[in-house]
Amino acid sequence: MERSTFPILSYSETFEEPPVLNVAAICQATRLLGPGWRAVVWVQGCPFTCPGCIAPNWIPIRPARLVNPEELVDELLADPRVTGLTFSGGEPMLQADALAILARAARFRRPSLDIICYTGYHRSQLERFPPSPGVDALLDQLDVLIDGPYVAHLNDNLGLRGSRNQRIHYLTNRIKPSDLENAPRRAEVRLAGGQPVLVGVPPLNFPAAPAA
Repeated sequence: MERSTFPILSYSETFEEPPVLNVAAICQATRLLGPGWRAVVWVQGCPFTCPGCIAPNWIPIRPARLVNPEELVDELLADPRVTGLTFSGGEPMLQADALAILARAARFRRPSLDIICYTGYHRSQLERFPPSPGVDALLDQLDVLIDGPYVAHLNDNLGLRGSRNQRIHYLTNRIKPSDLENAPRRAEVRLAGGQPVLVGVPPLNFPAAPAA
């Protein structure tokens, strides 16, 4: 693909200088977005407008909760069961520098943490034309990258990627393919900051996501 076919946006030029992280929501402990108990960070802002997006309220690039990424670590690791982090959104790669700082700080506290990140960008595009500063630094911290935009008619209801065009890249050996590719899809609605949040990768028969 040509470079012009990819949304490219400097998040830091929008309203806030890094390393402040613009957070849509967090979940302190779940087993629905990767192996073991995980803490999840959903960021606010995405350049993609995928039909059928399960988090449309997190697409607009606007201030939500602005927080120093190192200060967020205490919340994410508050539950001693947590053995992994998952980054989603929104589009994490628009805030790569802040997420890389968060990942390093979390691993300083818990060196064995594994980290999964969802992105609408393709890995090759991230490597050739990174959409924001810090993409390389974030990729260096990841164990798994799940890439590509969600395509509703390619949703095959399998594993923890949204649609079959998306690829799961194992960047280290911390996570086994069976943990993600054969995992049953499950989802639930939780309250986070007084707002309903859909946690997990919903099966095809799951009710529509609630409006926040």
